[in-house]
Amino acid sequence: MRAMTNRMRRRGPDGEGIWIGEGVVLGHRRLAILDPHARANQPMATMDGRYTIVFNGEIYNFRDLRAELESAGVAFRTSSDTEVLLALFARHGERMLSKLRGMFAFAIWDSQTRELFLARDPYGIKPLYYSVQPHEFLFASQVKTLLVSGRISGDVEPAGLAGFYLWGSVPEPWTLCKNVFALPAGCWLRAKARGPATPVSWKDLRGNWEHEGSLRPEAGIQSHVRRALTESVRFHLVSDVPICVFLSGGIDSGVIAGLASGLGARVEGITLGFDEFSALHRDEVPTAATIAAHYGLPHHVRRVSRGEFEDDLPRILDAMDQPSIDGINTWFASKAAAERGYKVVLSGIGGDELFRGYTYMNSIPGRVRIGRAIASIPGYRYLLGVPCGILARRWKQPKLSALPDYMGTLEGAYLLKRGLFMPAELPLLMGQEMSSEGLKRLRATVPGGCVVAGMKPGAAVCMLDSTLYLRNQLLRDSDWASMAHSLELRTPLVDALLLEELMPCFNGFSNGAGKQMLARSPEIALPPEVVTRRKTGFGVPMEHWITSASKEGSRSRRPLPVETGTSWARRWASLVLESGFDNLLNSVTPEIPAHACAG
Repeated sequence: MRAMTNRMRRRGPDGEGIWIGEGVVLGHRRLAILDPHARANQPMATMDGRYTIVFNGEIYNFRDLRAELESAGVAFRTSSDTEVLLALFARHGERMLSKLRGMFAFAIWDSQTRELFLARDPYGIKPLYYSVQPHEFLFASQVKTLLVSGRISGDVEPAGLAGFYLWGSVPEPWTLCKNVFALPAGCWLRAKARGPATPVSWKDLRGNWEHEGSLRPEAGIQSHVRRALTESVRFHLVSDVPICVFLSGGIDSGVIAGLASGLGARVEGITLGFDEFSALHRDEVPTAATIAAHYGLPHHVRRVSRGEFEDDLPRILDAMDQPSIDGINTWFASKAAAERGYKVVLSGIGGDELFRGYTYMNSIPGRVRIGRAIASIPGYRYLLGVPCGILARRWKQPKLSALPDYMGTLEGAYLLKRGLFMPAELPLLMGQEMSSEGLKRLRATVPGGCVVAGMKPGAAVCMLDSTLYLRNQLLRDSDWASMAHSLELRTPLVDALLLEELMPCFNGFSNGAGKQMLARSPEIALPPEVVTRRKTGFGVPMEHWITSASKEGSRSRRPLPVETGTSWARRWASLVLESGFDNLLNSVTPEIPAHACAG
């Protein structure tokens, strides 16, 4: 346990605790934000000693919940959300989960029933992994923390590796390690001496999109959107330490800054600048400065160079808990916030998934209709297969080869848009046997994806984005990249109660209307030049940096067959695996023909 908590020291530099019971050991590293005194350290036990908790996250409505408990006669020793969480469980058991507004992963040991209870928030903002070993049950906030326990074999999970190649991140519940699983978002799990039970879903967010409402903009939903967003930001400002905001040049982070300012919070905006983007549309510094001035906020610009990226690369790959092609932006923004002395930051992540901000959310359903029409033509696979294969090689666009297989379903069209490699490429990347096993384990119509049968197309795409791209990549990367700098990243636009509030308005968010309503939500709306600015995303110049980074790639493992002329994301995926997870993958490098190329 000492080795495991040491591995997590950057996640919690303010305190370490280890509690030993009969047949159980709990460890915790603390980042002190609410009630920073030692009295609120963990593991924390109830006054009668029956329940002991380790908790990662924040319960934003804990003060309201505490007031309810106090009115029922419950006494408290701290002003922390941890003690409220513990008291709620002692009183209500798993029924308390529906009362929580926040991001959380926690475990509670019941010394009376000798049972461990684990739970995770509905969006999966905070990670929680577990492994069942002979006579042991292990869990932690990081896969790499479980590995240092010495109890995990370190064998590669085919589904995890295949999932990474397909999506650029590992789809839960899989991980890159065999017999290590993510507790699925919105699930709880009980474990006893005889072993764990099956995870139980207590909140499945997919249901929100299955029953989305039909209110239109003319129904006056702007005021509804404003109230819901303001309430979410108000809750996310709960803190005993100062808060900053990641301020890009986009609508999402600008709205967070505007709403926080309107609530009286003095948050500082932090923006990244890159020489490679200077004087280009992708340079977000001027627009971010405009937003900060618009709301009267202090503004800090942190410039990042290619040399700093190369210097930080070993630390980035060490902190990256599961392989990902994203997270570099959050790494440097978090580094900048930590340098300014902050422990808490607000992020605009999730705005596009909630307000239908990506253009493909409107275009994918149309592509599927065309794909289904073509698929009705006899022999269409042969007619398309040959020319698509030729064009894929000539244009170095390998996804074209997969077009006949996936264009006829919404899930397939989503894979073509969001996927990194295609299923047919996996044997070349990880060997025939392992790729077959990985695809078999991933199951589903689209490996590692979700089924959207019966859902309206617009809602289905948003659901796929929220439960795949947002959950497995953006939120997971936000966690490891921020916590590596001892920084808690909060997401006011990724909030289960906010989602429920806004679902009746969902149909009114199409064709850009949702982002327009989002931009008008602060009391002082965003400046027009911000709203009309062409979308850039919260990006870093990876296409400029990746060439030099590749030169520092693995020296112990044969590089994957990815051409230098292909997308930087594919080359970065190769580098991530070669340099960051080489200890796991040495045994699975396929024999690759000299002439082969994955594209």
